[in-house]
Amino acid sequence: MPDQIADLADLRGDCAQCFGLCCVALPFARSADFALDKPAGKPCANLRGDHRCGIHTDLRPKGFTGCTVYDCFGAGQKVAQVTFGGQDWRTGSPEHARRMFDVFPVVRQLHELLWYLTEALGLPAARPVHPDLRRALEKTEGLTRRTPDELAALDVAAHRQEVNVLLLRTSELARAGVGGKSKSKSKGKGKGRGRDRRGADLVGARLRGADLRGVSLRGACLIAADLTGADLRDADLIGADLRDADLTDADLTGAFFLTQPQVNAARGSGGTRLPESVDRPGHWAAAR
Repeated sequence: MPDQIADLADLRGDCAQCFGLCCVALPFARSADFALDKPAGKPCANLRGDHRCGIHTDLRPKGFTGCTVYDCFGAGQKVAQVTFGGQDWRTGSPEHARRMFDVFPVVRQLHELLWYLTEALGLPAARPVHPDLRRALEKTEGLTRRTPDELAALDVAAHRQEVNVLLLRTSELARAGVGGKSKSKSKGKGKGRGRDRRGADLVGARLRGADLRGVSLRGACLIAADLTGADLRDADLIGADLRDADLTDADLTGAFFLTQPQVNAARGSGGTRLPESVDRPGHWAAAR
């Protein structure tokens, strides 16, 4: 494994080493997640001259919930300090700034893949594909260190598809033999027994106490779903939309390919059990 990527902790955003790239490069529209419109390439009105957010501690009450659920997976500091050698977009030419803003989303996608690959290598059940996973990780890390022009021209979708084949196999191996009948006697009993719920439309679904052990929920839409007390141990949650999903007292022990942005977008409680790869969001206690 490359020395640059030691563990998942190295794939978290470090705003002190970035130039507020997510606050400038990315667009957002006025909605429940953002209090105003902002086009790509224009600094957010809340971004200070030192690249820090002027309302960081009040983002949610001021209507910027979308900012609190975003994570660049460490791409911000990579682009700022490695790709562009520490040259600020504010002090460079307009062309320099444009190239930086174009490259940032590309590296962010690559760093997200690094997160999944690094996590996959930590799954003992995936040992048969560890050699392939290591090669994919090394290749992906190498791509993140290409020049700005090379990164701008990179076919990220093709690379994602290549990596996804390995992640699918990893999921199959990690979930093999997991699952069983629900322990719950609630209405959730038996729901989710199908082990493949990829891309399922579960918006607002009543899954309280459901047995979802070892289920593939890849890309499933679980917006506002009631997962109170649900058993999600060893479930594959890659790409699952958990916005406003209720994870109160749910058990996600061993759930894999779960990212911090997904957790931040959900609701939970002190009784929610999470895998070690993610942190308990600070707003959960207040939201309960």
